[in-house]
Amino acid sequence: MLLERDSELEIVAEALRSARQGHGSLLVVTGPLGNGKSELLRAMPRMGEQEGSRVLSAGASSLEQDYAFGVLRQLLEPALFGAGEEVRSRWLSGAAGLAEMIFADDSFGATGERPVAVQQAVLLGLQALAERMSAEQPLLILVDDLQWADEPTVQWLAHLANRLNRLRVLTVVTVREGDRAASWPAVRTVTRLAARVLRPRPFSLAGTRAFVADHCGEPGDEEFVLACHETTEGSPVFLKSILLNLSIVGVPPRAEHADKARSLRPAQLRQRLIDCLASQPEPVRNFAKAIAILGDQTGLEIIGRLAGLDSVGCAEAMRIMDQMGLLASARQPRFIHLVVQDAVEESMTVEEREQLHIRAVRLLHGSGYTAEQVAAQLLAVASPQGQWATEVLRAAASTAVRRGAPETASRYLRRALLDTSPEGDDRAQLLVDLATVEREFDVRASVRHLSHALPLLTSARDRACALVRLAPGLLSDAPPVVRALIRHVFDELGEEAELSCVERELKLSIEARMRHLEYTDPAALADAIRRLNGLGEEPPVATPAERELLTMLLCAATLTARKPASLVARLAERILEREPALPSHVYTTLPMLVTTLVATESTERLTPWLEMSFDQARRHGAVIEQALIRTEQAVVALQTGRIADAKRAATDAIELGALDWNASNSTTAIVMAAVASATADVRLARDVLDSCGTGTTNACLSALLHLLRGSLATVEGDLLAALEHHEECGRQLARSGWHNPVLYPWRAWTADLHRRLGDLDRAREIAEEDCLWAVDWGAPSALGRAKRILGEIIGGEQGVALLRESVDVLEGSVNQRELARSLLRLGRWLLKQGVPEAAGHLRRSRQLALECGDQRLAELAKASVVETEKGRSPRSALTKTELRVARLAAEGHPNHAIAQFLGVSRRAVEKHLTSSYRKLGVQGRAELPAVLPVADTDVELARLA
Repeated sequence: MLLERDSELEIVAEALRSARQGHGSLLVVTGPLGNGKSELLRAMPRMGEQEGSRVLSAGASSLEQDYAFGVLRQLLEPALFGAGEEVRSRWLSGAAGLAEMIFADDSFGATGERPVAVQQAVLLGLQALAERMSAEQPLLILVDDLQWADEPTVQWLAHLANRLNRLRVLTVVTVREGDRAASWPAVRTVTRLAARVLRPRPFSLAGTRAFVADHCGEPGDEEFVLACHETTEGSPVFLKSILLNLSIVGVPPRAEHADKARSLRPAQLRQRLIDCLASQPEPVRNFAKAIAILGDQTGLEIIGRLAGLDSVGCAEAMRIMDQMGLLASARQPRFIHLVVQDAVEESMTVEEREQLHIRAVRLLHGSGYTAEQVAAQLLAVASPQGQWATEVLRAAASTAVRRGAPETASRYLRRALLDTSPEGDDRAQLLVDLATVEREFDVRASVRHLSHALPLLTSARDRACALVRLAPGLLSDAPPVVRALIRHVFDELGEEAELSCVERELKLSIEARMRHLEYTDPAALADAIRRLNGLGEEPPVATPAERELLTMLLCAATLTARKPASLVARLAERILEREPALPSHVYTTLPMLVTTLVATESTERLTPWLEMSFDQARRHGAVIEQALIRTEQAVVALQTGRIADAKRAATDAIELGALDWNASNSTTAIVMAAVASATADVRLARDVLDSCGTGTTNACLSALLHLLRGSLATVEGDLLAALEHHEECGRQLARSGWHNPVLYPWRAWTADLHRRLGDLDRAREIAEEDCLWAVDWGAPSALGRAKRILGEIIGGEQGVALLRESVDVLEGSVNQRELARSLLRLGRWLLKQGVPEAAGHLRRSRQLALECGDQRLAELAKASVVETEKGRSPRSALTKTELRVARLAAEGHPNHAIAQFLGVSRRAVEKHLTSSYRKLGVQGRAELPAVLPVADTDVELARLA
């Protein structure tokens, strides 16, 4: 605490030297609370002793002000009773003997009722005592907090100060600025006699840096030091309190803890501040309370009016608080630190605080302050204030929404609920507004508040208007009563042909949401196809509601694959052409349009459209909108083969909180599961399963979680478990009537698993079925994948022909990753047969894989390219035993089963596999199937089974 106090200490040292020469003086150390006055005083006894001075020190207390001569007794008793009898008699001889009265009679100081003449005589005696003591040895008299000293002591110090220039006495006292007692006449008499007034300054940044290093035992990071300096403005007491609190909980002075330093509110300092404020006169206390209530968002005039002060009283109160060191600036009514705010608030009762906030509300409202400034005060008022308060809060919420602060808007609207009737229409409308605001950051609360509002609304039109505020996907979390109410509202609106334009729009939007709730019901999907057929070849898309409904009908056609992709894509493109690229599209049925366009491989316009939407959401800071759009971008990237982009978008969505919004029913979770399954990303898969792996009621998500678990089992080499999960996925999707081979490639993956397990008949049956669905749907990626799997199963010349067809089909697909995989398979088969064109296919496969960000696929293609350059097939690179072991491992058999079958040790199996991995250029058994085509017949597998 003596950092940057060299100039003050030098002044004291010089005064000590002068006093020793017979030229004493008075020094006053002053300043606000906690600027280091007492710490500086505590450094002086050692300085005095080094100069050969006798040190007399005392500290005054506000609780002992009425105890006459109390501080003098602290000063003189230790010296008198510590001296020998002979010395004490010499000091107290003559007139000085009168001073002994204050030591001989304990009641002398306690009553303070001695005649004035007696007290004056005692003071003269004390003066003589000081002169005799200083004649023998220089004196250093130190008094801390002079403003609280008893009056006789202050009188004696004033009397002594007038004679110090001829005595060997240095007197140093501290006086706290801003304290009411510091302005008392007796104290001011002493301070006016000071030879020098010392006012320790706040620490500079360098001083703060040094103090942090000294207190923490290590240098602090610059960001941490800056946080400490800015939040305390160099005040030693605030800085010390913060560092002490942080050290207690073991927080080191690191940059990552800078925010903790800024927000910390030390409790022990708060009590000291409460005591300090309690000693102030009522106008100053009221001024402090007004600042605490209004903060720094209003002018000095309003603060003064709330405190009940005129301009003069307001200026005086501000001057005193500045002197106390509680304000950040002498010109600005703002507390220096948050703990001052806490202290002022704690000094108020709950009722007093409530009443001040109510008065502040009316003052601000009547003075033309903004709705948000008035609303900020209303947030602290727990009692209802009437309709006018509701109007102010709603206006403030609208302003907050416009400036991109939906969470602030929601706080205003929640407070406004206090001023509404429990079950009235006004409450319902407010709940709808609240649900609309909350959809941008708290999906659960949004659905909950809408669920509460709907039964309170009195008309079908109002209920319909409320329902269309939320995205169809969010309504899937609504309770059954709300689902039933949606159907009721739809019926209640009447026949579409008889409705006005506005009511027809509402009915179509409600129908779109109703169909979204039924998208796992095969009967409802069939009805949606009939509804789509009834709209004709060119369904209407002029209005937003018409586009919402058509989107859901096209989604039904996509999920069921009952309409050709070309037709669905054409109609979906018509919708996208008329929709502006806005982040708010996530609250409509348009996310389902994204799924439809992806499944039809019509993404040329969709990709830039989503990019524009996301840029706007990012500029506005709309977290939920960003998360949902990144989810949509993950779907697009996945189905166009950009695997790295898909993983990146999915990770971004998760970091933005996409899996935190009731993930068990979330469309986002469905997308994350699909991305993790298709990419075999173990980390992403674990994140999805941890978030929504149990208890889901969503049929689609449940199916895709099976697909995800199957992918993990495949990576881990447990092909039988993988097959079981994939087949269960297919069964669940079939129950929902979902057959789209692009979105749900479970058949292709199941067929490949049967192939790898040796059941070629079942593999071929499923692969051929997959081909039929792919032909009916007509998207190149699904058909190319199906032909590739079927070609692998059939093998031979017919298999190679199918692989060539797969490549040809995928040349017209947007999914370049699927093309890369077919090129790799074709290249491997041709390499095995010694066909020269194999090298070209393999190199192109590697290039496409790199462009898609699929490093694993690129490495497999690279290994095959190396084999072509060596002029041998991967099969010929292995020994006979290595080939047998590698083939068994590729089919999913664990090491112990291979060892048992071959009659060797597990160690030998591991050795052969390690050698095979090195020769084939793969990382593990999961990559073996791609480089080791399974033989048409495999007696070993049959015997092993």
